[in-house]
Amino acid sequence: MTINRIGLKLGAIIMVLMIVILVSSGLAVDRLFTNFYDTQLREDTEEIAAHFTTMAESNDTFSQSMLRAFAKFSNVKAFWLNADGKILALSEEGQPNVSFIRAADTRRLLSGRPVEFRTSDAQGNRFYVVGKPVKTGQFTRSAIYIVSSMKKADDSLQRLRNLLMLSGLGAFLLASGMILITSKLLSSPLLQMQKMTEKMAGGNWDTRLQIRSHDEIGMLGHSINDLAASLQRYRDTRQAFFSNISHELRTPVTYLQGYARVLADGLVDSDKERRQYLSIIYQESVRLGHLINDLFDLSKMEEGQITLTMEWLDLKEIIQTSVQKVKLKAEKKRLSLQMDLHDSVPLIRGDRKRMEQVLLNLLENAIRYTEKGIIRVQLVRHKETIVLSISDTGMGIPKDELPYIFDRFYRVEKSRARKYGGTGLGLSIVKKYVELQGGSLEVDSEPGRGSVFKLIFSDGQKQRKGRMKS
Repeated sequence: MTINRIGLKLGAIIMVLMIVILVSSGLAVDRLFTNFYDTQLREDTEEIAAHFTTMAESNDTFSQSMLRAFAKFSNVKAFWLNADGKILALSEEGQPNVSFIRAADTRRLLSGRPVEFRTSDAQGNRFYVVGKPVKTGQFTRSAIYIVSSMKKADDSLQRLRNLLMLSGLGAFLLASGMILITSKLLSSPLLQMQKMTEKMAGGNWDTRLQIRSHDEIGMLGHSINDLAASLQRYRDTRQAFFSNISHELRTPVTYLQGYARVLADGLVDSDKERRQYLSIIYQESVRLGHLINDLFDLSKMEEGQITLTMEWLDLKEIIQTSVQKVKLKAEKKRLSLQMDLHDSVPLIRGDRKRMEQVLLNLLENAIRYTEKGIIRVQLVRHKETIVLSISDTGMGIPKDELPYIFDRFYRVEKSRARKYGGTGLGLSIVKKYVELQGGSLEVDSEPGRGSVFKLIFSDGQKQRKGRMKS
């Protein structure tokens, strides 16, 4: 059974935070009520002591019976000391517990200064003691101690603490259940992603995640699905590429070997037949050379070893040269080659050889996939850009395949691959060369109506002005 480590870590972190919050809140509430009870008890005791002192100072008939009556009414203990420190009256009968009375506190009282402190008895009961001097005129003739029991406050605080413990335990148990559920819900998609990436690492790129959320985890899931789809496409196109490249290599090699053997064995009956065989050998060698060049260019691109010789180029001149080279192929298919080149188009920075290779590739593709109609090359200046477009009236490209036509090894119309030829490398190489020269490549196509490839470059005049200023 696989341990959900993510869930455990997430649950442990949340649990620790919950415990810290509960303990901090409990301590804060306990301290708040403790301070409240202490303050209330001190104020009440000082107020009672002040009343006793006032009665003793203003009433000459103040006696032990009155002291006991008021003490009982106020629920406190009272001790009345004379100027010598001896007890004059008590609020309780029997042998009083006067262990809390200290000589230093008594001297302080008899000197006219009040005292207050906390004390406890042998049983652990706590008391709050307030001492007030009793003055007659300017002289202190006696003192009164008021002793308030803190038992009620302590009992209330204990009940409060018990309640806090119970509520904290309940909150902890409830939070534990919520944390368990939440951590499982949060970690479950991550575990699914981990399992899927393991499958992908094993070569199973057909699996997909079921995405149910639209948050960051859901976005991560979509990204992994997109990665799996890309890897699957790469695998499929690579397999198709190796299958096609093996066929493409096998076909010219077979022709070369076969016709070379015929010529070497002298099995040719006439000069016409010999020239025909030599022509086939030449055409197949040219085809093989193109294939090798594409593979070589692709290899250099993947290694980042492409070097360009940048110079100022006249696109009109390069277009006319390229169109002239493919004119014969177009005439063989009875296609009309048209050019619409505006005179106001400035020079651009680029590599002449690579730019011509780009145009030849696009023109040959247009001728290859067009059975009848027109192939138009247009060069215009649009705002701050130069747009070179090559349009045809061919078979077009399905919309669902448009995003992938520039991928390496990708081929449209796979069922007609042998009829139309190609290795799926041309458009990938074209796009790379255009981008290396500072341009961009766009395509618009509709099945049955043709395609338009647009090469977009920045204005060459602005480039030159910028260089002059710098």
